Amino acid sequence: MGDYTAKVRWDISEGEVFPTNKYSRAHTWSFDGGLSVPGSAAPGYLPAALIDESAVDPEEALLASAASCHMLYFLAYAAKAGFSIQSYEDNPQGHVEKNEAGDPWVSTVVMRPNAVFTGEKRPTMEELEAIHHKAHKSCIIANSLKSAMTIEPILES
Repeated sequence: MGDYTAKVRWDISEGEVFPTNKYSRAHTWSFDGGLSVPGSAAPGYLPAALIDESAVDPEEALLASAASCHMLYFLAYAAKAGFSIQSYEDNPQGHVEKNEAGDPWVSTVVMRPNAVFTGEKRPTMEELEAIHHKAHKSCIIANSLKSAMTIEPILES
């Protein structure tokens, strides 16, 4: 179906001594379209001096990737069903904990997508949930994760 690539690059900064473990975790993610995004370790794992809080951390990227994938399928299925959408917003949340082996993982992801529908045809809650269910089952990212994922759609009148 397709192959995908990305580049993750980190360089030690001048004056840092790697074996001391006091080096910056700031790095760059680069993508095929030419976009580069600053990355870093998540706040809370390391002292603030070693991270870039303004950068995207892997946990945030995982949430954004899952929510973005879900949204793209949802929009496609909603359009196919004849609905018109003006906007869509989601603020996914993930929970990190240790598994039975003591290793950290994102155990749960909760998405609360809010699509603003326009026009005469508006979905019922049942129709909305059915489209979200279909989008979730089609989402490549969701199908690749072992985290428990919950979709809690918001239906505004």
